[in-house]
Amino acid sequence: MAAFEFLALDDSGRQQKGSQEADSGRQVRQSLRDKGWTPLSVEVVKGQSAGEQSSINALFQRGVSARELATLTRQMATLVQAAMPVEEVLYGVALQQEKKHLKNLLMSVRSRILEGYPLAKSMEAYPAVFPEMYRATVAAGEKSGFLDKVLSQLADYTENRMHSMQKVQQALIYPVILMLASVVIVGFLLGFVVPDIIKIFIDTGQTLPWITRALVAASDFFQSYWAAVVLAIAIFFLTFNQMLKKPPIRLQWDRLLLRLPFIGRFSRTLNTARFASTLSILTRSGVPLVDALSIAGQVVSNQALHLAIQHVSKSVSEGSSLYKALQETGCFPPLMLHMINSGEATGELDNMLERTATSQQMELDGRISLTLGLFEPLMLVLMGGIVMLIVMAILLPILNMNQLMS
Repeated sequence: MAAFEFLALDDSGRQQKGSQEADSGRQVRQSLRDKGWTPLSVEVVKGQSAGEQSSINALFQRGVSARELATLTRQMATLVQAAMPVEEVLYGVALQQEKKHLKNLLMSVRSRILEGYPLAKSMEAYPAVFPEMYRATVAAGEKSGFLDKVLSQLADYTENRMHSMQKVQQALIYPVILMLASVVIVGFLLGFVVPDIIKIFIDTGQTLPWITRALVAASDFFQSYWAAVVLAIAIFFLTFNQMLKKPPIRLQWDRLLLRLPFIGRFSRTLNTARFASTLSILTRSGVPLVDALSIAGQVVSNQALHLAIQHVSKSVSEGSSLYKALQETGCFPPLMLHMINSGEATGELDNMLERTATSQQMELDGRISLTLGLFEPLMLVLMGGIVMLIVMAILLPILNMNQLMS
């Protein structure tokens, strides 16, 4: 049985869209005719394999947002805990979806389950929606018989990730607006206000102070070459972005970031928090540690740390302890290493990884708050300094004129 997407005319002549499970498209058409509808098109809902770059159904290329994935996971966890069969769980969750692509997605996964595939295997058709960490956790829950608990943990994990992303996005709104406003204001002053005022002083023939001459030069340059400057900046960022797509250059860049005094600590904390959170939920769900390390390394965006985690996974597979393997990389904070060492010594590595994840997330939140707390006044001071220089460049010639007149 497969999921089909149909377009039909109802008995009043209006177009109706929807999805339906059936053994064939012919059965769907007959079902529509039995309702008095005229089928216009019936197409099977197809998935997208991990290696495909295109899909017949473009709806699934959109994936789902973090909020939608968290909601879907929470709904599935609730229904599984009520002892409902998985296919009924997916059907019930699909009926609650208002967005068409989400409903079709769940119905397609359900059709694969009805064909005999397990839930994790059915989700493999949509890697953009269900990442490898998600599928591995579901597979571990199915094998252990604790799918309800695993889905509940996944729901908590996805919701926490969503809240963290929202917190960062909301915190960045004010600094970004302030920075854009600063650029617009300075550009307006240099392009329209300063030239008219300075022209008055130039016409008097007096010798202008150096700060005024510098402002005139900056204003003339901005007026003459602002388009070229904007184009050069755009080309620079596009070229830089293309260069970072090359693995060797990206690796060297990420290593440089880790060595920077302030940015390096922030990048390290951000990535280790993601790694610890993912590793925690995988191990608590019953995924073997070596596999969990390999999967958790994929959520790390810094390639230098990603390479270090690959070495950790190899060392653990050869018999090394997790604490010793992480310590040898020199990339992880001492507190995290101490907590993992304690967990391995007491046989409570799962619980200690969870505490480590919580500790790293708290440290990340603290660093984000500190960074934004410093960035806002820094932008105000920078903007105030630029405006002060412009005001001084205008006032100094006026003061010189008064002295000459007196």
